[in-house]
Amino acid sequence: MSKIRPEELDGRLDDSDAPYVLDIRPRETYQSNHIDGSHNLPVYDDLRRGNDSELRRRLDDIPHNQSVVTVCKMGVVATRATDLLADEGYDATTLAGGMSAWRGYRAGSLGYRLRSWLWRLF
Repeated sequence: MSKIRPEELDGRLDDSDAPYVLDIRPRETYQSNHIDGSHNLPVYDDLRRGNDSELRRRLDDIPHNQSVVTVCKMGVVATRATDLLADEGYDATTLAGGMSAWRGYRAGSLGYRLRSWLWRLF
């Protein structure tokens, strides 16, 4: 299972080969806070319940010629989306720690710095 840390994603967002950031959280949550340039496909609740039919139905909305980074609240449910996308031939990864980690990274929080240090160890 492939994951990308927030600082790695941030470094790639302005590249010519920037990934397609797929935020699967509910629309209202996405609208209140999201990664600039990300795309919302609100399938979080379905995937959390084990139902992947809506994501499968919407695969044509996700570009196949770009790497995809899936995003949710903490990264757990996004992993399900990543696995499904990888099974369908996408180059897909999950944002480690989800939007929680992204916000911590952007704020330079102590919690994020500790988490980042632990990621480097393992």
